[in-house]
Amino acid sequence: MAANPYDVLGVSPTVSDDELKRAYRLRLRTAHPDVGGSAQQFQAVQQAWERVGNPASRYAYDAGSDVGASGGAGGGSGGSAWSQPGGGAHGPGRYDSRPSAKSYGHPGGWYREQYLVNVREWAGRGAELPDPFDAAVVRSAPRQIRHLLAAAIAEERSATALATLGMGFTVWHDVVAGPRADDKVDHLVLGPTGLWAILSEDWGSAVAVKRGEVIGEGLEPGEKPLAMLGGRARIVARAAKVKFSALVIVVDDAQTPESLIELGSVRGAQGMLVQRSRLVNLLRTGLPGVGVGGTDLFEVRTRLQSSVRFI
Repeated sequence: MAANPYDVLGVSPTVSDDELKRAYRLRLRTAHPDVGGSAQQFQAVQQAWERVGNPASRYAYDAGSDVGASGGAGGGSGGSAWSQPGGGAHGPGRYDSRPSAKSYGHPGGWYREQYLVNVREWAGRGAELPDPFDAAVVRSAPRQIRHLLAAAIAEERSATALATLGMGFTVWHDVVAGPRADDKVDHLVLGPTGLWAILSEDWGSAVAVKRGEVIGEGLEPGEKPLAMLGGRARIVARAAKVKFSALVIVVDDAQTPESLIELGSVRGAQGMLVQRSRLVNLLRTGLPGVGVGGTDLFEVRTRLQSSVRFI
């Protein structure tokens, strides 16, 4: 935790944001246990990125107000809400010693990158934008741009919850699931209760269910979240030769009145709309009669580890 994040990423503190991003992706690949790295190196790289990976947290670190990889950027609006397993979910200087789920990837990272690109383009070339995460900037931005940041925060909050699942679970964040840049599964979770594909969302308004699909004023016309998640999960399943137990759409508790609503079945995987506070309990207890499907848990984990790619 005390390591200089720039040293971990192998760059100078003066590099540009784009150079820093390239260095992070390179170090993430070389530090992965599957290619000769180690879990400790892989975690150190992700912790370094948490500290300087977005402009707000980088500014906080460079200014001396950084509170570590798990604490975000000094409480600023741009700091990531996600903390690595085992690290500071209870505040600076306090760490949970309980075994945590093993996690890979950077939840919310892609959406934050897209938000920064789009909000600067919207502000205009040459325009001063000292803090793109300033509340006034966010409120005045178009709805599509605000949604990018909201989706990033939703992923980060879900990731924080998923880290508490325990050592019997493995979690992969922001997994490639198609040819387009935004074709991804937010979270894959594997544990004794099965293999879960999870979409973390915040459409900015209440949602409901109609004919087995999620609907709401905040969704784009024709948007079908469950069908989309099912299609992306199918791509991951084919690549890894595995079968999903369930497809879960997670929203903030205030956006749906029921803690869990069953949706339709997609190719044998049960669809569900779940309040975030219910997510961890659902994954721990599972669904009646649903598990890994007779396939050895270690075998499924190995297949996923060898096929999963991150955006």
